[in-house]
Amino acid sequence: MYAIVEIAGLQYKVAKKQRVFVHRLEANEGENVEFSKVLLIDNDGKITVGAPVVDGARVAAKVLSHMKGDKVLVFKKKRRKGYQKLNGHRQQMTELLIQAVLGKGEKLSAEDAKLEVASTLELKRRSAAKSAKKVYAVTEKEEEEVVEEKPKKAAKKAPAKKAAAKKTATKKKKED
Repeated sequence: MYAIVEIAGLQYKVAKKQRVFVHRLEANEGENVEFSKVLLIDNDGKITVGAPVVDGARVAAKVLSHMKGDKVLVFKKKRRKGYQKLNGHRQQMTELLIQAVLGKGEKLSAEDAKLEVASTLELKRRSAAKSAKKVYAVTEKEEEEVVEEKPKKAAKKAPAKKAAAKKTATKKKKED
C-alpha cells in the first residue's frame, strides 16, 4: 500500500515504515504529524484517485530529526567579462517516518503509533562510537608478559640467472 501525498508544496510517494526527507517543517523532533492532502492511494491494486484530493484520507508520520542537506555549489560566469560568482546552499530538511496511510474514517492503531526507528543522525552517532578504539592501561609486568615475537623474514636474494646473463653479454661486446 502506498500513497502520493503533498508535503510542504512537493509531492512524495510514501509507504508505511518508510523514511522521507522533506523541506523543513515547523514541528519538533518526536512529534506526530498528519498530512491530509493525499492525491492518490494504491491499496494492493485498488487505486483511488482524488479530485484534487482523496476525501478523508490522511498520512500519519513522526518527525525523526531536522538536518541540513548536501551542499550545492552554484557558479556563474560570463566569458570575456571578468565576471565570476560562486554561491553555496544547504537546504534545511526534516526526516519523517511514515507510520500509516489512513483511509476515510480510519484511526492510527497503537501498534503503528509506537513504531520507532532511529534517525539518520542517531545512526551516524552510533557508528562513530563503534569505530572509536578502546585503549586500556597496561602495567609494565603485563607488558613484559605480552611481548610478541615477530617472525623473521627470509633475506631476499637477487635472481642469479639475470645477473649471469648480463655479465656474459658485456664480455661478448668487449671481445668484438
